[in-house]
Amino acid sequence: MEKMIRLVFIKLPNGKTEEFDATQLSLETGEDVIVETEKGLVLGKVLSPPHEKEKRFFLKSPRKVTRKATAEDLEQFQGNQQLEKEAFQFCLQKIREKGLNMKLVKTEILLDRSKALFYFTSEKRIDFRELVRDLAAEFKMRIEMRQIGVRDEAKMVCGLGSCGRELCCAKFMNRFELVSVKMAKEQNLALNPTKISGVCGRLMCCLAYEFPTYVDLKKDLPKVGKHIMTPSGKGKVIRQNVLSQTVTVELEEGGEITIHASEL
Repeated sequence: MEKMIRLVFIKLPNGKTEEFDATQLSLETGEDVIVETEKGLVLGKVLSPPHEKEKRFFLKSPRKVTRKATAEDLEQFQGNQQLEKEAFQFCLQKIREKGLNMKLVKTEILLDRSKALFYFTSEKRIDFRELVRDLAAEFKMRIEMRQIGVRDEAKMVCGLGSCGRELCCAKFMNRFELVSVKMAKEQNLALNPTKISGVCGRLMCCLAYEFPTYVDLKKDLPKVGKHIMTPSGKGKVIRQNVLSQTVTVELEEGGEITIHASEL
């Protein structure tokens, strides 16, 4: 019998939802818990009761739920949120004083206050050693400066996309996938930067969602410009409607017809 592992969906402070090893803890929806992350211990909320999955499906063991959160943990978390605001303003002031060419995006304080992380964007490499010394002296904890890209910035700040929904990267994406202009072309989208770019200024991540479907559906359709034989005579394909699986053909004898791929 395959070895099973108890997993639970946890919503993290950054808004993301991830699966964690529930170990032997009895967890219920809505409970606050302390979980391990690559940064350290953070507070999370249980979204659904634990479920079992075969261990062989994991390339590496998932991170664990350390314990249930206590009243002290919740009080510490609220205090950290206020401290993050103060740290952000203090760091922003020091950046201006030192004339550093960097944009501060977010400050994060770990639950146990062992470390403070400052996320920033910059087009150039920044010497922030003096800034780190000032921050460490002020907050009496380890300081880590993390330079991020524009896509990571959008993920942290969050916002609404052109669809009117919360940004995918902030809501559920764990990593950024490769997105290319070819994906927009395959879906017959206008190659207008303002239409196919997200708030980060890069191509929208959602262009990759339906790309495989369009590629698969186009296999049965003749390409635009190809000369084909139809029940109404010979003609040239001038338009495709991928979703309805039809093509519009300009007939040699004059006129146009729209025909389904199954009739060719």
